Order: sequence, then structure tokens, then C-alpha cells
Amino acid sequence: MTDLGQPALNKGTKPFSRFEWMIAGRYLRARRKEAFISVIASLTMVGVAIGVATLIVVMSVMNGFRGELLTKILGLNGHFTAYPIEREFTDYKETVASLQNIPGVSFATYFVEGQVLASGRGSSTGATVRGMDEENIKKLKLLYGAASQGGWDSWDTSGGIAIGYRLAQTLGVSLGDQVQIINPDGAMTPFGSTPQIRSYPVTVIFDLGMVEFDSFFMYMPIETAQDYFKLYKDVLKPGQKPLDPMATDAQIDAAYDRVGQASAAEVFIDDPDNTTVMRQRIETDPNTRPLILTDWQQRNETFFSALQVERVVMFTILSMIILVAAFNIISSLIMLVKDKSSDIAVLRTMGATRGSIMRIFSITGTTIGFIGTIAGLLLGLLVASNAEAIRAFVSNTLGVAIFPPEVFFLSSLPSKTDPLEVTVVVGLALGLSFLATLYPAWRAAQYDPVEALRYE
Repeated sequence: MTDLGQPALNKGTKPFSRFEWMIAGRYLRARRKEAFISVIASLTMVGVAIGVATLIVVMSVMNGFRGELLTKILGLNGHFTAYPIEREFTDYKETVASLQNIPGVSFATYFVEGQVLASGRGSSTGATVRGMDEENIKKLKLLYGAASQGGWDSWDTSGGIAIGYRLAQTLGVSLGDQVQIINPDGAMTPFGSTPQIRSYPVTVIFDLGMVEFDSFFMYMPIETAQDYFKLYKDVLKPGQKPLDPMATDAQIDAAYDRVGQASAAEVFIDDPDNTTVMRQRIETDPNTRPLILTDWQQRNETFFSALQVERVVMFTILSMIILVAAFNIISSLIMLVKDKSSDIAVLRTMGATRGSIMRIFSITGTTIGFIGTIAGLLLGLLVASNAEAIRAFVSNTLGVAIFPPEVFFLSSLPSKTDPLEVTVVVGLALGLSFLATLYPAWRAAQYDPVEALRYE
């Protein structure tokens, strides 16, 4: 059967012509009798938008969480921790100087470390004491700039300690108060070891924004720490002969030089991911004493591996929201095709090809997904960039602790948007939206115009 209008229509129905876009746009605008289908399409757009926004926000927060933790951890702990072997670590200053001359090493520090029981005004808790001098603390810009009360001036001769603000709250102390620290490995007596108990004034209170360090770490001058933990050895002065066991303290002090020791050194490198090459350089450096190296990836392997697995799992699970929205596109298009069966038949009798019908409904469904994706993109970027403000507002309004620092280690909700991940999310949403239109569009193209118009 020949249709007189067919040649004229075929001339204007090139792929994705203005005619196809016009029909698709008309189907997106609802009449009163098509309100139900329009509501379904609107809800589908909302579903796509929510899925895209949720994925962007969650991935941004997880990126920020990982980045902030990495910055805090590596801002205080080196990319390598170097422990001495073969002999006491009395040459720690020379070792650090030689480490800093290795290509690729940014700087190195040395420290004394030990575990103690800290007591304040009626409260006690376990703590880690780290002894460092002012020169090395200045290298740790994160710590040096975190002093919220007091300061690091004249630190080496202050005779005091620096503690995190959460530890200060736990002990019930403030600037200038005394903190008693107890070390079980004290002086030896005929009855065994007695605890080492000393008190030190609080001269610095710092706020690093990381619960682990703010709650359990305290710093003291390295010479004070060496004396407290007895990390020193007495070396005979040149020309002196060993004294007999009955020598007095004054005689011992006159004959011996006290040489302090360090617990370990930390090495900070230019590229934190280049640990394999840097390990080989440090171990083979002829000017550096033998050391056992532990890199940051080894120390935190379980933690950061768990974070990576969690990111992949969360991305996969939240992608299901977009997949559900894509199925909604299928259902809404199928209903639209059923409702427009007579229109399809008329278009076919006027000369519209099956490909043209497919493209019309494919454009309709893809447009729903596109609008939803763009709305979700804008919403996701807006929420991700204001994540901490939104968290604080909701927490204050509801009176509920959201993202508690005791659980998540950070005092605020970090967010870092990765353009590559955003591109993947947008591409995934658009791809699923397009694929969801293929079956309904194919079904529309298979309509027989004779059968569709038989009862009209």
C-alpha cells in the first residue's frame, strides 16, 4: 500500500532530525489524561538524581576520609620508621643527617618513645610519650602549628610536656597543671623493679583534629625523656680508668660522660608511594648505619586495604539505586508506548520508519535520564562541598552525634570530590538510562499500524 504522504515525510526523517526531537519533546509534556505517565516519568527523574547525588556524596566523603587520615598519619609518623640494630642508637643525630642526604628523602627526625600511665586530677589513662627536641618538632609542621594553648618556644629547656586537648580533658588538666606519669620499669631494688613516678607541668596543649593523637599522645623534650626512660649509657672519658664498684656518684659523674640514646628515627620521603625504591636506597647507603625499616603501607596495610574494599563495595551497592531508576525508565516508557500505540500507527502510515520510531522513544527515555543525571550531579556537588556544614546543622538540630570522632578518628566530616569518579558516575547513569530505552523503543518500532488502528 502506498501512502501519498510517505515521500514527503521520509525527506525530513533523517536520523535524529528535528521531527524526531519534536515528537519526543511532545511526549515528555503531559496532557491531563496522561498525568499518571508524567508522574511516573518525574519520579524516575528524581530516582536517577538521588542515585547520582548519593554516589557523588558518599564517594567524596570516603575520599576525604582517606585523604585526611593519610595526611594526619603521615604528617606525624614518617613514611619509614627506622629501628637501630647491632648497637645502641647513640649516633642518632649523625644517622639522621646521613638519611637526609639520600636523594628522595625530604627530612628525617629522631625520637624517644615509651608507654606510661598518666594521671591528672583524679583521672588516669594510658598514654604514649614521645621525646623530641624543638628542632625536630619544627620539621613536623602539622604538630608545630597545632598548638592551641602555649607554644613551642624554649621547648628544650621547658622541662614540661605537651598533650592533646582530648587527653587534657580526660585528665582534667589545663595549661600549667601537673601531670603525673608512671613507668613500671623503674629503678632496680633488692625487692625487684619499682615504678618510675614523676610529675611534669603542661606547657603545650595541641589540637591535631585526630582522636588517636589528641587522646593518647604526649610529648616531652628528648633529654627529659631519655632521663625518664633511662635511655642513656655512661662512657668513660678519654684517659680515664674504670672505677671500682664502690665509687661514689660524684666520682662516676666525673669519670663518665652520659650519652643519650634514641628509640628510632622517622624518614619522610618526597613521594609516599615510592617506598620500594626508597627502601633500597636507604638500605644500601654507605654512610648510614644498619637499620630495620618499616614503611607506612606496612604499618597501616590492614586499615587502608579495608578502606579500599569499603569504597568498592559502597560504589557497587549505591549504583543499584541508579539501576532501579533505569528499570523505572523501562516501565514508564512501556506505559508510554502502550498509550501512544495509535500515534505510532499514524506515524508509520505517514512514512515514519521503524528506526525513526525507535529513536523517538529512545530520545524520550534518555532525556529523562539526562535531566535526572544533571540534577543529581548539581545536588551531589553542592552537598559534597558543604558536607561538614550540613552534618553540623543536622547534628545540632536533632541533638544526635553524627559522624562521632571517637568512632571515625576525625573531628570533622571531610569531603574531597574526585573529577574522575564524578565522570564515571555521570557516565554510568547516562549509559544505564540509554540502555533502559532500547527494549521499549524496539517494542514501539514493532507495532503493526493496521492492527493498532483497527479499532480506532
